[in-house]
Amino acid sequence: MPNIITPKELPQWVPGEVLSSSDNLGWKGVGHRSYRYAGLDVPIPPLDHFMVVRYAAGQTPMDRCFDQRWSRADCRPGDASLLTMSEASHWHWTQQIDVSHVYLSNSLMSRVAGEVMDRPVAEVRLHDVLCTRDPTLLAITDAITQEAVQPEMGGPLYAETLGTQLAVHLLRKYAQVTFRHDLPGGRLSPAQMRRVLDLIDSRLHEALTLEDMAEAAGLGVCTFHRRFRETQGRAPHAFVIDRRVERARQLLAAGDMAVKEVAACCGFSDQAHMTRVLRARLGITPARLRAGRGAPR
Repeated sequence: MPNIITPKELPQWVPGEVLSSSDNLGWKGVGHRSYRYAGLDVPIPPLDHFMVVRYAAGQTPMDRCFDQRWSRADCRPGDASLLTMSEASHWHWTQQIDVSHVYLSNSLMSRVAGEVMDRPVAEVRLHDVLCTRDPTLLAITDAITQEAVQPEMGGPLYAETLGTQLAVHLLRKYAQVTFRHDLPGGRLSPAQMRRVLDLIDSRLHEALTLEDMAEAAGLGVCTFHRRFRETQGRAPHAFVIDRRVERARQLLAAGDMAVKEVAACCGFSDQAHMTRVLRARLGITPARLRAGRGAPR
């Protein structure tokens, strides 16, 4: 199971019919998808967003395991479930249901929490809420859904404003906030570093931007770059390259994949690119690693 997934990857784990989506609407910090699901029993990897599930049609007994504890509720239209980010869960239901998902990024939640509480925030977590009937929560999520279904002028700004309102409401009623103490030299907190590492390790095969990593930490790009260097002793880009080199070294030594497949799996543009980086960083070629000779002394 991967360390962390995005909302777009969720259907790989929870198959269903997509009824509406904000994927191509240019929203930032907030997202929407609605689904029609048959009865399912599904483990879900940690999401890189906070999620609100709004039950729109159908009624079903719902069982969920979160933080190694099972809970049960009878979910019907007008109810909502909450799921914090970066936590695995397991869901089981038996009847067909239509649901709307609203996703809030960690960057948005952390920024809003910091502004509302006027303190530097290390981490935001939502409470374990399987079923709640909250008119304010439903009104905001319904407005976000409506904007995704029928976009109008100023849609991205409107959706982001609604996302901010939703974040404030969640922080008021359903969240636990851990405040950041001043770490030596302005370093990343352990929670921030863990989220960044989860992101890097789950997306080594893709292009990773500084903006992606900063968002995972809930910081601006410049602040993140400075604190990451202070925490790890090197720039984020260099750290990612080192991570790719180490994964490539392990895969090549194992000998189970073709060299070009290892290059793609580790995020190098091609085999030649990987060869250049390994020679520069380890003083060895992929062929020597594959042959099990190790790095020269």
